[in-house]
Amino acid sequence: MTIKFYKYHGTGNDFIIIDLTKDDFKFTENQIKKICDRKYGIGADGLILISNHDSVSFEMKFFNPDGTASFCGNGSRCAVLYCFHQGIVQSNCSFITNDGIHQGQVLEDENIKISIKSPVLVDKLSNGDFEVDTGSPHYVQIANSLDNIDFNKHCKLIRNNDKYFQNGINVNLVKVEENFLDMRTYERGVEDETLSCGSGVTASALAIAYENKIDNSLFVITRGGKLIVNFKRIENSFEKVFLTGKAKFVFSGDYDF
Repeated sequence: MTIKFYKYHGTGNDFIIIDLTKDDFKFTENQIKKICDRKYGIGADGLILISNHDSVSFEMKFFNPDGTASFCGNGSRCAVLYCFHQGIVQSNCSFITNDGIHQGQVLEDENIKISIKSPVLVDKLSNGDFEVDTGSPHYVQIANSLDNIDFNKHCKLIRNNDKYFQNGINVNLVKVEENFLDMRTYERGVEDETLSCGSGVTASALAIAYENKIDNSLFVITRGGKLIVNFKRIENSFEKVFLTGKAKFVFSGDYDF
């Protein structure tokens, strides 16, 4: 069987998109792993399946390269742009994904804005780090440097400790600069660093906003590019949370199972 695929990225976070609005195909865990494999498949940080839905513009299902399902912020932004390119949606839309319903908007220069389900709570741990769930669970740690460290080794110790090993957690290291946040993310499911993580960017911005009593927005620089998180702070809770950044079509092709 041959199926059409599209490759998109959101600030370096790359995804395979398969349109099922006219087809009905069930992917097995092994097929998802093979498609996302960078040696033997197409290669990506995740697989996105687009389907029709009765009450919103479209449905998006996201799978990590290990076959597990989760919410994905940058994947959602890419899905909105794909559906806009295909004429499935206009510049404003709604979609349902792994954690519920979101709003999407296509802005100038293929900047894509999505809503994050709120309220989002920031939990400051006894060691000074943070746990934040922005559709996916995130661990946020403030760092003095993002370079003078064995990043993957450091993050694996957190991701694989007794508390998080079974369900997994994404680990974000954040350096607070004068006008922006600099950060790196280790993603569960990928089990490696990715160039960008939308839900991680959001979680990190909200953790720093909580810590520093910031009320409206933060710019975040990832290895793959710049994003902005807008929000309204109410103590340790955040409402009206939005993630905005660039997304881009890369290429399309046919994949033979």
